[in-house]
Formats: sequence, structure tokens, C-alpha cells
Amino acid sequence: MSSEAGITGAPRLRRALTLWNLVIIGMVIVQPIAPMGIYGVISNKAGGHVVTTILIAMVAMLFTAISYGKMARAYPSAGSAYTYVGREIHHGFGYLTGWAMVMDYILNPLICTIICSKLTQNILPGMPYWALAIFYAGFFTVLNLRGVKTSARINEVLAAGMSVVVVIFFVFIIRFLWGLHVYGARFFTQPFYNPATFSFSGVFQGTSIAVLTYIGFDAISTFSEEVENPRRNILLATVLVCVITGVLSSLEVYAAQLVWGSAPFPSDKVESAFPIVAQQVGGLFLFQLLNFTILIANVGSGIGSQLAAARLLYGMGRNDALPKGFFGKITAGRRIPQNNVILIGALALLGAFLITYERGAELLNFGAFIAFMGVNAASFMRYFARAKEKKIGNLLVPALGFLICGFIWWNLSPPAKIVGTIWLALGIAYGAWKTSWFRNEMSFDAAPEQQVE
Repeated sequence: MSSEAGITGAPRLRRALTLWNLVIIGMVIVQPIAPMGIYGVISNKAGGHVVTTILIAMVAMLFTAISYGKMARAYPSAGSAYTYVGREIHHGFGYLTGWAMVMDYILNPLICTIICSKLTQNILPGMPYWALAIFYAGFFTVLNLRGVKTSARINEVLAAGMSVVVVIFFVFIIRFLWGLHVYGARFFTQPFYNPATFSFSGVFQGTSIAVLTYIGFDAISTFSEEVENPRRNILLATVLVCVITGVLSSLEVYAAQLVWGSAPFPSDKVESAFPIVAQQVGGLFLFQLLNFTILIANVGSGIGSQLAAARLLYGMGRNDALPKGFFGKITAGRRIPQNNVILIGALALLGAFLITYERGAELLNFGAFIAFMGVNAASFMRYFARAKEKKIGNLLVPALGFLICGFIWWNLSPPAKIVGTIWLALGIAYGAWKTSWFRNEMSFDAAPEQQVE
């Protein structure tokens, strides 16, 4: 039996995960090819300075990762930004953080639908985009309605396969670049700084997209009840996953920039940018290999993110934060939030025809950065503002994390900020009506795992 009996005799989760188990889980969630799907968007935004944006984003995420790890100590079973903010600052701000996260959860399957459709057109060029969008939105929805969920073992196999593809890519890159040292040191430093295309606004707009590379690291905090020495290992694992992701991603995009340079990608090929770069060094074989690998990764992400979005909406409906009759229902047979799965699938399909992949990624990060700023603010309040002993580290880490995330958030494109602000305004209006101007609390706690399968 894999559970331990507590004092009352009730089964409890077993603390069996080591630090390195957590790191591997984190890397599986984030994925070894994390920057490849968004490479073209970042490159066009940042004038080719993709590696610079990845590194800047890593600094912001490191501070935020420390804050996440420390908050997981305080709330080992909750593990969510809106919980941290709601309990440490104010339930109204927690609600607003949760509302911003709803937009993230809805947009993730949407952008996966877009990129999967575009990548499939590279394999089947005769297929129209509209048909592929309908197929993928429907495919994600049907699988989730059947209660199919990807097991951890399948995720690990996929991550291992992606790692092999990354190694193959680097082998081709090394062969391609062999002997190019004759161009001098400047050739190898231009990916970090090219005066011909560099601009601060472009780099920070690119960074606002590059943070997608790290999305998912915060999921480590949800394993707090199953980890050996969680007070130490949750924090260390979260930071290590950010560092490993940042280093690996930087190497991948640095290699791609050495091949491609700072030239912009055509707007209709931005989702296929990394396979296009791969084709320069490995021909059609490497193009199709990278294209297929990124496609499979996004299929998995699309399925998982749609179910995660449905779970979040169910948790909100269950706690009457959204209309309970619709959002708080689960089917009796398969025990899934069927209404929410169908709604997310419909929104993903509709959005695939209304917005671009680039705009969807920017909108997703609008909410993500609000959550990141909220976690840093909650960490500051708990470990510095209210602490008896004022440690300088408990001030600097969350303050720097908040300021850097806030600065990057401010550099999102104007359309993304406008749409995101409208979404927040709708949330504030609904929340104010529901709670008598936030005098009553509104819970965003997700449903327990055993209640939705």
C-alpha cells in the first residue's frame, strides 16, 4: 500500500519523492524543447536577440521561483498563486489573481490548437488551416471527455525522446559550425548583442514572450505533501528547474541564432521558425524531425492544459465563484467536468480563427505575470513585512522579482495590455457584484484530485 497512516488511521500521501525526483518531474512538465515553439515570435520581437531574452527571463523567474518555493512551505497543500495572495494580502487581490490565471488556462489550449494546426501544414501542406483547427480542438475535447489523461510514465518517455532530438540537433549544429571560428569572436557574440538590430523595447517585448519557456515550474509546489523534507526540497527543485531550463534553452536558441542570425521570419512561418533553422543545418530530415517533435509536445500540452482549465473552472463553480449550475457539475459516469471541457474546446476553436499565435502568447503572459507579481508580493508580506526578524534576503528577493516581472509585464504589446485589462475589468465587475464589493470572500480553491478524474 502506497500510503501512510496518520494519527487518526486515515491514509495519507507517502513522502517518497527525492530532490532529483522533483527536478525530473519539473523538467518533464516544462519540456526540454520549451523555447522551440515560440522561437520565431521572440526573434521577430527582439530583433534576433532570443538568447538575451531567455537569460533575462531566467533572472525574473529565479526570484519568482524562490518566492514560490518559500510560499509552498507555508501552504504545502494549496500550491497556487491565488491562494498565496488571497491569504497573505487580501481575498479580493487573491480573486483578481485567480481571474487573471483563468485567462492563462483558457489561452493555453487555444495557442496549442493554433501551433499544432500550423505545424501539421508543414507535414500535410494541402490541408486547410480551418480543417486542422477543427480537428485539433475537437481531438483535445474528445479525449478529455473520455477521461483520458496522460500518465507520468508517458510524459517521461516523451521528455526522453525530446532530449534525444535535442542531442541530434546539437550534433548537426556542431558539424555545421565547425570551422566558422574564422569569422572571429564577434560572430559568436552577436546572438547576445547585435548593434544593427538591438533595441531595449524590442528585447523586453521579446522577454515578455520568452517567459513562456519557464511556464510550469510552479507546478512543483503541488507535490509538497509527497516530498522528503519539503521545506528544503521544494525550494531547491523549483530553482534548479529554472536554472536547468534556462541553460538548456539558451544553448538551443544560441545555436539557432548562429545559424539564422537576426533576420526576421515571415509572419506566416513564425510558428515553424525553429524547424526552418534546423533545415539549414540538417536538410529536410532535421526539419521534419523538429517539426514533428514540437507538434507532439504541443498536442500533449493542449490535452493537458484543456483538462487543467476545466478543473480550475470546476473548482470555481464548486465554490460558487462562477455559476455553480454550469461550471460546478461533473458527469456521473466518467466523473469529469464535461460542461467546462466542451466550453474550453469551443473557445480554443473560436480563438484559433480570431487571434494569432503571437497575440495568444502575449495574452497568456499578461495573466502569468500578474500571478508572478502576486506571489512575490505575498512572499514579501509573509517573510519580511510581518516577520519578527527582518532579513535583507526576504526583502530583496521578492522585491526584485516583483519589479522585474512588473517591468516585463509593462512591455507587453499594447493590444495584449488592452485585451488583458478588459478581462480584468470584467472580473472586477463580476467579483464586486458577487461579493457585495468584496465584503464577502470568494474562494478559488480547485476541487480535490479525487473528485475529478
